[in-house]
Amino acid sequence: MNELLFVDATEELQALATELERAGFHIRSCPLDEAAEQISGGEQVDALLINLTAEPADAAIRELLHAGRLPPHTATVAILGIEQLRGPEAELPIDELIVFPAPAEEAIARIRRAIRRRAGPESAHVLRCGDLTIDQASYRVFVAGRPVDLTYKEYELLKFLAQNQDKVCTREMLLSRVWGYDFYGGGRTVDVHIRRLRSKIEDRGHTFIQTVRNVGYRIHAG
Repeated sequence: MNELLFVDATEELQALATELERAGFHIRSCPLDEAAEQISGGEQVDALLINLTAEPADAAIRELLHAGRLPPHTATVAILGIEQLRGPEAELPIDELIVFPAPAEEAIARIRRAIRRRAGPESAHVLRCGDLTIDQASYRVFVAGRPVDLTYKEYELLKFLAQNQDKVCTREMLLSRVWGYDFYGGGRTVDVHIRRLRSKIEDRGHTFIQTVRNVGYRIHAG
């Protein structure tokens, strides 16, 4: 699911927000003065959608969009009024423009295009399983945009399960692939690490790891 931060969403844009959620986006909203804080804590944000229909292109917006303030793979999309196309807002360093009012289909297509463009070739390093995201390049894990702190073995175990999504992995397979053939521990080691993983990545809204009785475990989009 794509994580989208909607900055300064007004009441008249709620219909667009609803359509974006129907299209599979997970939306968080915040005012402009909180946007930088929202994305500075390591949370995953695939796209920043900024409403400029009621805001001038002031210094705060330019500072937010400065190259050093945003993660490199966060796409930026601005919503403008048609009268702003010749104003300073149209010159902002953003990936896509949406002229309001625009059809929801067009807005969704532009946002997805911006995300694909920003993701680039490194998207091959990202594993996704529903709201679970594993960035193999940076060894970072997120659940619905929330960063999760894992030990090295917990990360390797989770990565292997995600690489074999919806496939049953036996305890013997997990021991040999994650711990190595020369490891002398038993299946209990796997069970303990699975329990710790569940405590960190699962909650009432997310259940990723399934136990297959007398066999092992599998991961699915929870």
